[in-house]
Amino acid sequence: MVKEEYLEVYRHSLAHILAKAVMEIFGKENVQIAIGPQIADGFYYDFILPRTVTKEDYKTIENKMTEILKRKEDFTVKEVSKEEALKLFADQKFKVELINDLPEGEKITVYNTGDDFYDLCRGPHVPNAQELLSASFEIKSVSGAYWRGDEHRDMLQRIYVYAFPDKQQLKEHKKLIQEALERDHKKIGPALDLFMFDETAPGMPYWLPRGWKMFNALLDYWRGIHDKKGYEEIAAPVVNSTVLWKTSGHWAHYKNNMFLMYNEEADDNTDPDDIFKFALKPMNCPNAMMVYRRKQHSYKDLPIRYNETDLVHRKEKSGQLNGLFRVQLFRQDDCHLFVTEDQIGSEIKNIMSIANDIYNTFGLTYRVELSTRPEDFMGDINVWNKAEESLKNVLNEMFGEGGYEINEGDGAFYGPKIDLKMKDCLGREWQTGTIQLDFQLPKNFELKYVAADGSMKQPVVLHRAIFGSFERFFGIITENFKGAFPFWLSPYQVGVVPILPEHNEYAKEVADLLDKAGVRVEANYSDNNMNSKIKTFKNYKDPYIIVIGDKEVAERTVSINIRGTNKKLNNVPLEKFIEMCKQMNETHSLDVIDTID
Repeated sequence: MVKEEYLEVYRHSLAHILAKAVMEIFGKENVQIAIGPQIADGFYYDFILPRTVTKEDYKTIENKMTEILKRKEDFTVKEVSKEEALKLFADQKFKVELINDLPEGEKITVYNTGDDFYDLCRGPHVPNAQELLSASFEIKSVSGAYWRGDEHRDMLQRIYVYAFPDKQQLKEHKKLIQEALERDHKKIGPALDLFMFDETAPGMPYWLPRGWKMFNALLDYWRGIHDKKGYEEIAAPVVNSTVLWKTSGHWAHYKNNMFLMYNEEADDNTDPDDIFKFALKPMNCPNAMMVYRRKQHSYKDLPIRYNETDLVHRKEKSGQLNGLFRVQLFRQDDCHLFVTEDQIGSEIKNIMSIANDIYNTFGLTYRVELSTRPEDFMGDINVWNKAEESLKNVLNEMFGEGGYEINEGDGAFYGPKIDLKMKDCLGREWQTGTIQLDFQLPKNFELKYVAADGSMKQPVVLHRAIFGSFERFFGIITENFKGAFPFWLSPYQVGVVPILPEHNEYAKEVADLLDKAGVRVEANYSDNNMNSKIKTFKNYKDPYIIVIGDKEVAERTVSINIRGTNKKLNNVPLEKFIEMCKQMNETHSLDVIDTID
């Protein structure tokens, strides 16, 4: 058994030990057990208990689990009939529900841990609890969770537990978790005055002046790359008639996630599908189809590459919102390419080239997944097979067979896709980029081009994003850089500190010259003392803080404090410093220059 598979068995077995411990502590007759799967760093189990579990209970539960492990009880499995299973779990309503939901003839297995605890489970488990004695586990937290994720069902207590093969691995993981908490963009963003949220607009970020400067620096960088690659930027309405979404097919698949506007003319006799007249757009695709459709195109025009950054809105459950990672209003770095079938391969390669350039700029790595046809797919299955084969051929050519993963059934409803899973400095993986191959929307919108032989043919559409959304990517890089962004991306790049009022005139000249050179600069001309001014800019994580005193004024130099270090560069010629800043902006340097040649 490979290590990862062993960890799954190991953690799943410990979940049964947790359930048994909770039953022994609270009394079997007082506990309803639900489910207890393993997860990335341990496992959880859901319960209904006679009272709320508090932090004071954690050690008691952990000690009881250790006590059970020391009994060295066997994990035994038994196949039972549906009737036997229902009788065995008659006093456990969640298990009864799960059993009743099983199709007729489904194999049902029950695992015993010792003689007094059994659970409905497919397994596998370790043969004996003694294999878990070296385990290092610790209760992480307790939270509420609705049964089967349904807010209308029972509220359960979910006990999360860290679980690793030894103490050192648990210690390292907790250290990583602490580091991740310190990097939480929901704390860093407001602390650096980048963005905020308010209950009057749940899941819809307010961009503050500093954050908006950074947002636009990111947008300018993105636009610069695409301008060089032959993309044309468009903008489209944020509100569209539901007719558009019905034509595209999104209405049938995505209506519940859309912000809808009632049809004022609707009455009791109105068809349910016509109750709503307009919707805030949840994606840009249909509008891009409309832009293409506005006039006739020739094969000589293709590929046509449109990029756009319009606002989109998606309705989410309140419990799913998570800072910039899960919002209801955002801007996708959206692109739609209209191509001939024989251009698919070359265009995907070009997209991957852009992805490499962008991720390398941020020092980020990624892996590739091919997501295939979902159950609720739209269109002809033969077209789907053709589309999937096209993507596989491209990926095989670029990465070799086995150089990417296949994620069965996770494609968009209108076509298969390539997903780019990005990894940050903590080793966390994020779904960011995607390339979706679409034969369906061109068909729905009756898109055509004049082929070389004079016939009318249907273009293929490539939907693609590299950031995923600006907001989400902003959150990811905030955590990745811990708020200390690369020079070119920082909201303000240079803070100017004149020591005394008589140094203000030269300080203003320095600030003006930096601004003229395209450097984002902020200066403090107040009567506050030097250390106070420096501290303010340090708290905002400005890459450079330049201090100006008598010597700097006399020699037309600057003295530089470098972010995150005790290193200082004294009496640097002003012109030299400006060139340094321009160089980092032009090259989108990941590192801040800390030496002067």
